[in-house]
Amino acid sequence: MSVIKLVTKNFRNLNDATIDFHSQLNFFVGDNGSGKSSLLEALFFLGHGKSFRTSKLDALACHETTNFVVSVRDGNNRQLGLSRDISTGSTTIKIDGEFQNRLSVLAKNIAIQIVTPESFKLFFGGPRERRRFVDLGMFHVKHSFAQQWKNFNRVLKQRNACIRLNHHSSASNAMLSYWTEQFCQMSAEVASVREEYSLTLINELDGWLTLLLPSLKSRVTVQYLRGWPQKRELEEVLFSNQEREAKYGYSLYGAHKFDVKFLLDKQPLETQLSRGQQKLFLLALTFTQAKLIARVERVKPILLIDDIGAELDINSRKALSKALEILDCQVVITAISNDVLTPFFERFNDGICNNVCSENEKTITTIENYKVFHVKHGEISAMSPNDSDLKTETAIE
Repeated sequence: MSVIKLVTKNFRNLNDATIDFHSQLNFFVGDNGSGKSSLLEALFFLGHGKSFRTSKLDALACHETTNFVVSVRDGNNRQLGLSRDISTGSTTIKIDGEFQNRLSVLAKNIAIQIVTPESFKLFFGGPRERRRFVDLGMFHVKHSFAQQWKNFNRVLKQRNACIRLNHHSSASNAMLSYWTEQFCQMSAEVASVREEYSLTLINELDGWLTLLLPSLKSRVTVQYLRGWPQKRELEEVLFSNQEREAKYGYSLYGAHKFDVKFLLDKQPLETQLSRGQQKLFLLALTFTQAKLIARVERVKPILLIDDIGAELDINSRKALSKALEILDCQVVITAISNDVLTPFFERFNDGICNNVCSENEKTITTIENYKVFHVKHGEISAMSPNDSDLKTETAIE
């Protein structure tokens, strides 16, 4: 899927905007604070029902407004929209004008992946961030996983509630025994499908590392940890940790504790790589998951990359531009200046035609393989990639 048109109203610092996207590659250039990240946030919000910058939805509304709207028209001519009324705290979801009750309905139609400075949490944010990354891919690739994970969490809550009970009665012990049996069965099922997906992810990652980090490819390994010791049955592990679980009041082992660790020469990858190399690895990992999602053909992902120039030198950006040629999905990239985008312009600039209009109309440059936009004070305008001083162009009405 690709976004053809984005419409925002009262969203962050963006002036009410209507943006026509390219189906492949889109660049948004502007100073810090101009609204570039807000644009990505609007797309992310539509795909996830939340922000990647704040947990407070009301903060997404423009100053002194009581509501905001984000909607897109996609490549299949479907209209997807979310609106938020701050005064009532209600969120309205629509697909082709019909009201929907669940955000997951939107997620089935629009898969958004993002790489921002916050994405380094994948390394430094602990297992929870890595679980979130893997499960996002599984939601789109393993169609039954969403319901499977929902069922597992229901059992997990029941077992945790039993652990917190005083186990001095046969009834409470029987109840814990029942939910432990269910918990072990579902943990094994979730772990099995997660391991299958993780192995596929690891195999696909190898090709993207060849493009982005070729000198390190053979030294990188990925470990899948299912959530309890590999050589022991979960029932045995839980039985031997009954006292510890009673002390903490929750399940210490199970499918909810799985992790994926990234290693370089058997050491944590984040301790061995430079910041730029870490970003390339994050991009390789994100491209890997995007490719797996695209293969399912239910929905092709949209990839958002914030501040492409940060941490990446010219050679890294050249490698990235080559990788984007292979990636079969729509990409939206932000940058502070045109200069950092030169490798992309050189690689993707196959066809430029200038349509010269009447004396009252400006000249617009049409680029076949990408579009470039200038963002300033919340205003978004089409521009020429060769316009180094960021003078915007005005399209013909």
